[in-house]
Amino acid sequence: MNWKLLLIILLMSSVIGAQTLSPTDIAAIQQKVQKMSDEMVNPNEVVVIETDYGKIVIELLSKAAPLHAMNFKKLVKAGYYEGTTFHRVVPDFVIQGGDILSRDADPTNDGTGGPGYTIPAEFGQKHLRGYLAAARLPDRVNLQKRSSGSQFYICLKDLPFLDNAGYTVFGKVIKGMDVVDKIALVKRDKRDRPLVNVVMKKVYLTERSKISN
Repeated sequence: MNWKLLLIILLMSSVIGAQTLSPTDIAAIQQKVQKMSDEMVNPNEVVVIETDYGKIVIELLSKAAPLHAMNFKKLVKAGYYEGTTFHRVVPDFVIQGGDILSRDADPTNDGTGGPGYTIPAEFGQKHLRGYLAAARLPDRVNLQKRSSGSQFYICLKDLPFLDNAGYTVFGKVIKGMDVVDKIALVKRDKRDRPLVNVVMKKVYLTERSKISN
């Protein structure tokens, strides 16, 4: 086989990946999430995102953004994030992920999906390096600045202009910022989508005390 053709096939397979779900499977996950109840976040709980680059450990800011923290916990418990990707990587800015559509066979719709609902804005916490915030639709179609139900981004540096723009910050990386920085360096296309999927292989809740220093 021509080596150039082989390379194209390998790249295509890496974009689609083994985590691909059908529209029916995606709809089932969305429905499962919508039926689940929100739960308060225990102060000792943290979220772990496992990737090929290492683990990212996240503390949810349940006092600053309780609705967002509870929603993130619910999504994690439902298995919503497992197999999704960091579909947008912008060096010196953010890495963004959490879209269920990053698990289907169409890479062009990544960044357009969610669980089927939005969350009221909870402003107050600043955009600092390593902090998580919720993506949302632009002001022209979202005057209340409601957050996406699942998509989030991690700040690669302090981003005060996003504080003024009105985006909700609801978590922070307490371990694995070096992993985030590695992801920020992956090769990407003109749409800032990684050429090879950066998959959230496993996403789960655990006790802070179980995270080694």
